[in-house]
Amino acid sequence: MNKLNHFKSALFGIAVADALGVPYEFLDRSEMLENPAIGMIGNGTHNQPAGTFSDDSSLTFCLAEALTHDFKLENVAKNFLKWYNDAYWTAGGVVFDIGITTEIALERLSNGYSPEHSGETDEFSNGNGSLMRILPLVFIMKDLDNIQRFELTKQVSAITHGHIRSVIACFYYLEFASQLIKGNNKHSIYKNLQTSFPMHLKSLGIEEGEINMFAGLLVDSIADRTLDDVFSSGYVVHTLEASIWCLLTTDNYRDAVLKSINLGGDTDTTAAVTGGLAALLYGFDSIPNEWLNQLARKGDIEDLAKRMSEANPT
Repeated sequence: MNKLNHFKSALFGIAVADALGVPYEFLDRSEMLENPAIGMIGNGTHNQPAGTFSDDSSLTFCLAEALTHDFKLENVAKNFLKWYNDAYWTAGGVVFDIGITTEIALERLSNGYSPEHSGETDEFSNGNGSLMRILPLVFIMKDLDNIQRFELTKQVSAITHGHIRSVIACFYYLEFASQLIKGNNKHSIYKNLQTSFPMHLKSLGIEEGEINMFAGLLVDSIADRTLDDVFSSGYVVHTLEASIWCLLTTDNYRDAVLKSINLGGDTDTTAAVTGGLAALLYGFDSIPNEWLNQLARKGDIEDLAKRMSEANPT
């Protein structure tokens, strides 16, 4: 896969999956099993046209925009505020979905908090709001060591989600994505991370209790879980586990993202997190054309991917 395709895969992989999941958000699993998602539709939960992406993609694009220049955390935060206040990088000129923890953080930013201290840090603020938007960061981490990669992840997560658990989830996701970009096998990546990732965390002084929160990925074999043992709430650990489960138990982009949506619950975010990895694994061309052609702002997203690629040469 050439360099530009990596950027396109990440951005479109998230946005297409997000848009597929938007109409089904908050439906429970039993409803999805009775009437599973099979393609791009409109209306539904948020009464939006087909192809409308949510805050998941919008905030991903806000981060990506900041990476078209030399990285500054303040620019990421400014872009998030432009989205919140001015509907910047929305699909249709309106912000129709926002997480509580993210909204609290953006209100703090509006009131003068620095981005280093705007995100909530308590244990009950571990929704998936930073995980869903973190993927573009992988493209500026390739030459950094473990400590630098973790600290950068922590800074960007903590704009909205500052608790260590959210940071660890983002870090795992980025480490997995980095290995996919290198062309490594998904099952090999999963196995290797079971050994290397806890070692990284321990070397960073992270307490054992927080590392154990990720035992489902780091100790167990997530791919062997049954459907009933996979959770798809907005809790960051659930979202990460569900996304890796969907990736490991399918063999193409279409099936991975539809499987994530049909889990029910936080359908758009589980799909977005799954879709980013699946597109990096299978390539931009694996995203069905009928879905791409229905996606809002397709040309703008393609231009953003091109600008990211030019700003981040390999």
